[in-house]
Amino acid sequence: QVQLVESGGGLVQPGGSLRLSCVASGGFFTMYYFGWYRQAPGKQRELVASITADRSTNYADSVKGRFTISRDNAKKTVYLQMNSLKPEDTAVYYCNKLTGTWAPWGQGTQVTVSS
Repeated sequence: QVQLVESGGGLVQPGGSLRLSCVASGGFFTMYYFGWYRQAPGKQRELVASITADRSTNYADSVKGRFTISRDNAKKTVYLQMNSLKPEDTAVYYCNKLTGTWAPWGQGTQVTVSS
């Protein structure tokens, strides 16, 4: 069974950058599509970026041009580079595989964008 651990969040000023990491263990990492999700207080969890096994990417309109998803198969890690951060990007960020059923959700990593 795949297990996921997210890290890299923190407090950043508007316009700043963060890079999130998601380390996976178990399963067949190279075969999976992955996605980064976020959940803001009082809102539903939403998918903001996804990456296929051959590294094709897709983004929600709200983050397009600012966020970049990537993967390192050797490290079994998925990244989310977030630039030009806005207060509305504040949320807990999670990763999960999009292939087959979801893995158990990790603890997520908190991103807070505030001056």
